[in-house]
Amino acid sequence: MKSVLYRSVLAVVCAWSFSFCATADGTVPHPPVEAFGSLPMISQPRLSPDGTHLAALQSYKGRPAVVIYDLGAPRGTMPAILTDDTHIIVGIHWASNDRLLANIYDAASYDFGAKAMPFVRTFSVDTKAQNPVLLLKNSAWIDRNNSSAAVADYDLSDPDQVIMPLWAGQSENEIGGGGVLLATQFINTLYKVDVTTGNAEQMMAGDKYTRDWIMDGHGHVVARVDQTQQPLIDHLQLNDNGNWREIAAYDASADKGADVAGLIGDGTELVRFAVDKTTGVNGLVEVNIATAKTKPLFFDPTYDVSELQADDWTRRIIGASYTADTEQTRYFDPGMEALQRGIDAAFPGLNAQAVSWDIARNKVVVAASGPQHPTAYYLLDRVTHRASKFGDTYPKLQPSDLGEEKPYPYKARDGLEIPAYLTLPPGKTPKNLPTVILPHGGPDARDSLRFDWLAQFLANRGYAVLQPNYRGSKGYGMKFTDAGLHQWGLKMQDDITDGVKKLIADGIADPKRICIVGGSYGGYAALAGAIFTPDLYACAVSYAGVSDLPKILATTENEHRAYSKAMSFWISRIGNTDADLPRLKATSPALHADQDKCPILLMHGADDWTVRIDQSEEMYDALTRAGKNATFLRFEGTDHYLETADARIQMLTETEKFLAKYIGK
Repeated sequence: MKSVLYRSVLAVVCAWSFSFCATADGTVPHPPVEAFGSLPMISQPRLSPDGTHLAALQSYKGRPAVVIYDLGAPRGTMPAILTDDTHIIVGIHWASNDRLLANIYDAASYDFGAKAMPFVRTFSVDTKAQNPVLLLKNSAWIDRNNSSAAVADYDLSDPDQVIMPLWAGQSENEIGGGGVLLATQFINTLYKVDVTTGNAEQMMAGDKYTRDWIMDGHGHVVARVDQTQQPLIDHLQLNDNGNWREIAAYDASADKGADVAGLIGDGTELVRFAVDKTTGVNGLVEVNIATAKTKPLFFDPTYDVSELQADDWTRRIIGASYTADTEQTRYFDPGMEALQRGIDAAFPGLNAQAVSWDIARNKVVVAASGPQHPTAYYLLDRVTHRASKFGDTYPKLQPSDLGEEKPYPYKARDGLEIPAYLTLPPGKTPKNLPTVILPHGGPDARDSLRFDWLAQFLANRGYAVLQPNYRGSKGYGMKFTDAGLHQWGLKMQDDITDGVKKLIADGIADPKRICIVGGSYGGYAALAGAIFTPDLYACAVSYAGVSDLPKILATTENEHRAYSKAMSFWISRIGNTDADLPRLKATSPALHADQDKCPILLMHGADDWTVRIDQSEEMYDALTRAGKNATFLRFEGTDHYLETADARIQMLTETEKFLAKYIGK
């Protein structure tokens, strides 16, 4: 079935402007919901290789649009703009000086085989945001791939070509038949794609085990990762002049695996994630391609590496980031490390770093942010030594609208130190406040000292907001993460409860006016808080939350197979429906709705393919049967991630009304 992505018209429209007006007496009104719930006004700024153009995503009519600025044009020249009224533009990247790639996401379902999944595609446009072409458009297999947006490599010496992987079916003659294309087996295959026409030509095929490719930044395949099952093993295979030679094998179960990020330096070594056996912290090692010998590259003694920094043009790994209370970046490239230190000095008190640069590194885009300072972007010209601010993510918000966020660590009942962050409402004395407990999703994620549009919205409305990094959260080493294994509704929930009790003991929270709010795993924690600690909370709000653990495991197995990487991961986190069924049932809020004592608001996107909407539907039905105070809101045209302003504003509006009704302001 042809995707409507092919039929979407990508229109170029004129530029827009935004303003926030004062009232007649000169005072600025209380920020509306839209000031927090609108999409960031600008995101993902990207300089072209030659530094002559700057592309970014900007919010237009509540949806992301591509804007392309000609940096050499006269002042006041309007940018070129690309919009899509049907799908979500989720990412951009320059393929060359002349062509920009835009990733398009569609939350609607398309049936292929036994599954229904969202689709992602990549289009190429010129510097005027015109002449869009769909990449891989001539492939017979594009409709059989829910995602055909990944780019394995670019090559600036051949700027009209990019290398893209696609799961391609074998023909009968390839498996002993007569040349008819079959869907019985799909192979991870590399294609060379012309970004001006969208047409693809097969370059290299893996085998039935191939999962990933490692390339050198010049269009050459260096290695690949094959994965076998029962047990799950990642096999790192070196491309030895067209012959494949295994140089290492890694346990790939749960969250382990080869985890190869790319090449470093002169290209003789690979970079991969690895856990330090002494500290349990996840860091980086180098693997020599010729000898397979491994040596440490970067390990922070306390915190996991959270993100790799790669050069846009060479594709080499040049640095790593980790998060203490704020994100920290360390570069292996001396020039970039010197640049970072200069940026740190120029933005004291803020978290600032380079996010894009041209090949010569003469022009650099710098992002600067803090808990009370939504990200602002600056263009730095290192030749003229001038820097100019060109974009604010939330221009309608002032620091005075936002609450102070500070670390609020506490000990769990078993003595484990729980990192947490407390945001206090601006202008309020931190005493006996209505309070929102806001556990993060994941659960393999974490909160930090940064601007959080949801937490700051709640603080602006008068609530103290606690964001606990309960055991199982990422970022603090594998020992902390592993402490949360099989602890959904148990010790993970106890950690959240203990944070609530700390707030009450410190006199910050009014014990009769506490609500727990969360999305995804945070939504599960909100439901578990209401059901399993029914006297603690005055209300609960769950967006896209899990309510039935056996059911979500069954859904995962149905979509990814019993011995898949995804299934292995979730069994490690939640449990096994065979061995652990009594515990899973005992910690599923939907199966114990009769224990609830507080009002519960359920919200869920109809097109959510991460946590299916039936999780909220089942919870609502169970609460209704038990005669409980429950409200269920189905958000049409919305997925798990609230990619549009309409979805975010609707979620904030409903949450604000619910909180005001049950815990006041």
